[in-house]
Amino acid sequence: MALDSVLARPSYPPGFRARRSLNWISIGLLYGAYYMCRYNFRFAAPGMIAEFHFTTAQITDMLAIWSLAYGTGQLINGLLSDRIGGRKSLLIGAAGTVAINLLFGFGSLAGTFTTFSVIWLLNGYLQSFGCPGMVKINAAWFARKERGTFSGIFGLTIQLGQVAISFLAPLILSGFTFFALTIPAGEWRWLFRIPPLFTAAAALFMYFAAKPTPEEAGYPDVIKDELDSSAGVTVPLLESFRTIFTHPLVWFYAAAYACTGAVRSSSDQIAILYFQDQMGFDMKTNIPAAARRTLELMPIVAVAGSFLSGWISDKFFKGHRSPVAMTLYLIEATVITVAAVVLFYGHVGPTASGIILGCTILVLISFTANSTHSIVGSAAPMDIGGKKMAGFAAGVIDSFQYYGAAISLSLTGRVLEVTKAQYGYTFWFVIMAGFGLFGAFAMNHVRRVQNFHRDSPHGDPRVKNC
Repeated sequence: MALDSVLARPSYPPGFRARRSLNWISIGLLYGAYYMCRYNFRFAAPGMIAEFHFTTAQITDMLAIWSLAYGTGQLINGLLSDRIGGRKSLLIGAAGTVAINLLFGFGSLAGTFTTFSVIWLLNGYLQSFGCPGMVKINAAWFARKERGTFSGIFGLTIQLGQVAISFLAPLILSGFTFFALTIPAGEWRWLFRIPPLFTAAAALFMYFAAKPTPEEAGYPDVIKDELDSSAGVTVPLLESFRTIFTHPLVWFYAAAYACTGAVRSSSDQIAILYFQDQMGFDMKTNIPAAARRTLELMPIVAVAGSFLSGWISDKFFKGHRSPVAMTLYLIEATVITVAAVVLFYGHVGPTASGIILGCTILVLISFTANSTHSIVGSAAPMDIGGKKMAGFAAGVIDSFQYYGAAISLSLTGRVLEVTKAQYGYTFWFVIMAGFGLFGAFAMNHVRRVQNFHRDSPHGDPRVKNC
């Protein structure tokens, strides 16, 4: 109730706000639990390197393979979610995520690059059911001018998964005893055995609590979809494909979101290796407090940035996302460029001041990178696709986030292999800054296309309504 009232929207029937809150909290907790089963990998990386002698490039390649599978899955499963509904998509993804993580935890004893890559590829594909399903359901529950602010608030529940694994993983890696079960320190395989239990519990809660539409929860005709107010939320596959694939804005948003993914995934996933190599931390068994607090703080500031950008786009730009996103990409590129200069001059390292500075840089990058996350990846697909086609719109746009991530991760791993001995992680930041700048260019194109179609009497109505 309290969070929903922050949206400050028109009055709704008694009980609707509470029912909607239950709906999106249950969905958010499940999607957050997905994150526990993807960000566990970064904590396992140092142990995998020590046990199997993988290179930095091999670790980033595994992450890139996951991203490619996730991105391609978004295209396929985004379209499928418009046909089967968001709730079924979320549950399919949850079941697959639990199964694959358990397989990784119990069946990865072969210890080869191929074994790990194939299992993690499957995890990427199955997790790709989540985002389209989540966006599709919420497109039916929120009006257009609520979606930006809502996407920011919703980021809180999503990022809870990252906070949870950042808290839980160090406890697992430090070793513990639970009744007759003793887990030795540094046993990274348990990172893939315990988090899936939380995902399974969240899936059960969502199954009983969430409804795909207000109508199915007993609130007919409460939310009016500006694109299609007719009954139902599913459409034939061909109709969804044709409408979204030819939309004048979707590919520009996708290009921009590739840049969000390149920075966001890279800064999140490589952070563990950065702590270990740049600042000399033990990230295998005894993770220092500075690293733990930073990894817990990063998703918190991500929520703040996501909420602020969504609220600004709703409050001051009447639901238009491109001017806000363009400015945020420019700020992001500036922050990361400054960080690269700081590393180049050797100010980040295993000293008290170097550790503080190095941790602060990651927090600032998380804030700027995630500020575009909600409005480009969540609010914009709902604006473009409405309640009936938001699944595929989200699939197209979000797929590029992970294509960008795959390019960034693979490139960064190879660059670090040849530069980190002399320059540390400087070129990691150089690569991320370049993506931030390209994101600003892409969103500038979105703004220009929107202005053209709004000013022209023959402009595409799909753009005028976005």
